Amino acid sequence: MEGSGGGGGADPGPATAPGGEGEGCEGLWELPVECCERRPVCGRCSRPQKVCLCPFLPVHPLKVSTCLYIIQHPAEESRVLRTVPLLAACLPPDKCKILVGRRFNEDRYPELATVCRNPNTLILYPGAEATNLEEVAVMSSSPSVMIIIDGTWSQAKDIFYKNSLFRLPKQVQLKPSISSQYVIRTQPTNTCLSTLECAAVALSIMEKNKSIQETILHPLQALCSFQLQHGAQIHHSKEHLLKNGLYDKPMPKNKRKLRRMELLVNNVKI
Repeated sequence: MEGSGGGGGADPGPATAPGGEGEGCEGLWELPVECCERRPVCGRCSRPQKVCLCPFLPVHPLKVSTCLYIIQHPAEESRVLRTVPLLAACLPPDKCKILVGRRFNEDRYPELATVCRNPNTLILYPGAEATNLEEVAVMSSSPSVMIIIDGTWSQAKDIFYKNSLFRLPKQVQLKPSISSQYVIRTQPTNTCLSTLECAAVALSIMEKNKSIQETILHPLQALCSFQLQHGAQIHHSKEHLLKNGLYDKPMPKNKRKLRRMELLVNNVKI
């Protein structure tokens, strides 16, 4: 181990010995270092300016009464092809609030705690206890608040079940009626949607306005089209790959994960 020798004077070592490898490195420290500058980013869509998607966004933010709280897993912040910035660009700032983190408690997030205790607040997360959003929307007359978790399915599950605040709002889910258009990222099943798509469908239901969904999906369609034109490949869902014998990764050794994959193949809701 380096630095574990006994006492005594400094040993120049082989790296600096005459005629050794160190000789070939002389002068390298004086070479100029190129600074890697980040590409200028659009202030509205958060995309690099050369591939700005603002032409595909609504000219003015959509007028909606429903307020979205996006609970974003920290890992999503570093993803290049995120959908939440496009969603936020379609809505007024006071109608799309983004909170980044894994754990949310009342002491650190008093505003969120108040929102979660509001009887008009909904949380979009599928499950046996969830009610179809269409049924809730029919009975709702006052403006609502909707919480949506942004992350992979395992990240979303972790956030939902390990934060007691998110068990307070009424749990709702979307009917699996459409396939994801976010074809440049792999989804677990054919009916799993990106955060932007979930918000688009949910807002169109809550606001009883189908055009909202079309408007919010427009920049996502443009993003996917651009990426496919420049070398990206269409990502089929894991469900599609398994059913068609195209899944080329090693099968998991974990029995629970293996069982989940078997359920995907057999069209069992998980």
